[in-house]
Amino acid sequence: MARETAARLRRGVVIPAHPLALTTEGKLDERSQRALTRYYADAGVGGVAVGVHTTQFAIREHGLLQPVLELAADAVAERDIIKVAGVCGATAQAIAEASLARDLGYELGLLNLAALKDADDDALVAHTRAVGEVIPIFGFYLQPAIGGRVLEYPFWRKFADLPCVRAIKVAPFDRYQTLDVVRAVQESGRDDIALYTGNDDTIVHDLLTAPFVGGLLGHWAVWTRGAVALLDEIHTVVASGEAIPPHLMIRAQEVTDCNAAFFDARNGYAGCIAGIHEILHRQGLLATTRCLDPSAGLSPGQAEEIDRVCAAYPHLADDGFVAEHRDRWLA
Repeated sequence: MARETAARLRRGVVIPAHPLALTTEGKLDERSQRALTRYYADAGVGGVAVGVHTTQFAIREHGLLQPVLELAADAVAERDIIKVAGVCGATAQAIAEASLARDLGYELGLLNLAALKDADDDALVAHTRAVGEVIPIFGFYLQPAIGGRVLEYPFWRKFADLPCVRAIKVAPFDRYQTLDVVRAVQESGRDDIALYTGNDDTIVHDLLTAPFVGGLLGHWAVWTRGAVALLDEIHTVVASGEAIPPHLMIRAQEVTDCNAAFFDARNGYAGCIAGIHEILHRQGLLATTRCLDPSAGLSPGQAEEIDRVCAAYPHLADDGFVAEHRDRWLA
């Protein structure tokens, strides 16, 4: 990974977890897929994460991993944007996916350990080391509610000693488990591992806490222009060392309320992918809200919750920005 890229990663950027655009027949919609990437780039993001949870892990079963990675890489080929590829599965699969990502120009692999549910800490570290010989590692603490596993402090302490680790997405949706990762990195003495929040329920709170420099978030796949402005403001406040302005604490609650609707927290996140699709569909960036699993969709009452937060927090939306540029992105 280039020195300039590593420096930007450590400073902290907005990295949306890229959704998957499908046609009404369930096929890859390349036009909308490119448009989404162009939207994120023009919104000012510092990176994109592709082949991750919001892209739907099942793309692998449908033979879509390579084309989806290629589309995003091509769309930002002339842009100064960090490319992060999701890397899943047991070691052989993970190495193959990391090799594909590296060959397509991705700088980092977001390493999902969910497939190694029964592996002990030493086995997980060995797995990470093997994949890290192919591509620099963006660690990932995925919450158990959507397929992850509990990873305690001793694992993260060993993980932080691996030279291939450049960043960690901390997303257990649990304060105690979040602090395990923060403590492990701090006690490792490493100052070159960037901590990114993936805790969609506490985005602003995490970013106002010094160890976190940016976010890699499904929530930031929508209303992305506002997310970029928000992170810029938070960086300014944190660098100043002054008291946190009250309006940012209000904003923290607003963002979390929106996330509860988008991610369908009330129903155990069953509609989290469909909720993101719903916003993008309303903005005209997706032709349909369809997921790879045709039975997946909004939960009962979720559309009404999305209506509520859209009406309550119009200042968080970027509908005008999208409307101004959408036709160009879709061209």
